[in-house]
Amino acid sequence: MADTMTGPATGLESQAELSAEIEDTAAKWATTREPEFQPRRDYPPYRSTLLRHPTKDLFQVDPEGVELFAPAFGQRDVDPLEADLTIQRGGEPLGERMVVTGRVLDGDGRPVRHQLVEVWQANAGGRYVHQRDQHPAPLDPNFTGMGRTLTDADGVYRFTTVKPGPYPWKNHHNAWRPAHIHFSLFGTDFTQRLVTQMYFPGDPLFALDPIYQSILDPAARERLVATYDHDVTTHEWATGYRWDIVLTGAHRTPLGEEDDE
Repeated sequence: MADTMTGPATGLESQAELSAEIEDTAAKWATTREPEFQPRRDYPPYRSTLLRHPTKDLFQVDPEGVELFAPAFGQRDVDPLEADLTIQRGGEPLGERMVVTGRVLDGDGRPVRHQLVEVWQANAGGRYVHQRDQHPAPLDPNFTGMGRTLTDADGVYRFTTVKPGPYPWKNHHNAWRPAHIHFSLFGTDFTQRLVTQMYFPGDPLFALDPIYQSILDPAARERLVATYDHDVTTHEWATGYRWDIVLTGAHRTPLGEEDDE
């Protein structure tokens, strides 16, 4: 999580100007239709990519020995209660209680078993428990916004949490991020970490958000959006969403940078 909006956006471009850039980039891509299923590393409407994306060709390097053996998580390392973000502080957090569940799969549809899945998110007011997040939304004393679990033998993960709120960030004037949850997945060593984001259906901020729009292929963007599932919804307790994560192959889940907002 990076900086959020902390003051007037004096001198920053308007949303209309950013939206025009987003539309122009999409129109140019549409004339080529070259496959683009992952976010662009250099995507001008997302301003900080100019400073962060690689400027030279990438090449393979050998990882240090410690990265090949750690972290190695097992059942003893992750408590099942860590998957419930609503019970971590002794009181119930505010917001729409919900369950998010799905399967982690490889490109052939096989379950990825016993893998660590971590999540972090803003609270229902759109505020992170983070010293650099100082925008004027309330912190929730009963919500840390962090949890983790292990996939089961069928590759299933499950979290109980509250729906995060949208929040302002410093990309441009009046910039707001759609509601989302960050996901991190580990393999058997540190070099196998993958980071992505899950969104909620029908969010009106999708078209205005340069991070979401940095994935130019509409079908690939849709793979980041969870589905409301009434069978996951619990009577008088929590709404339910389902979101599968595919790690490889043509239908791979788009991945992002670790410090994306």
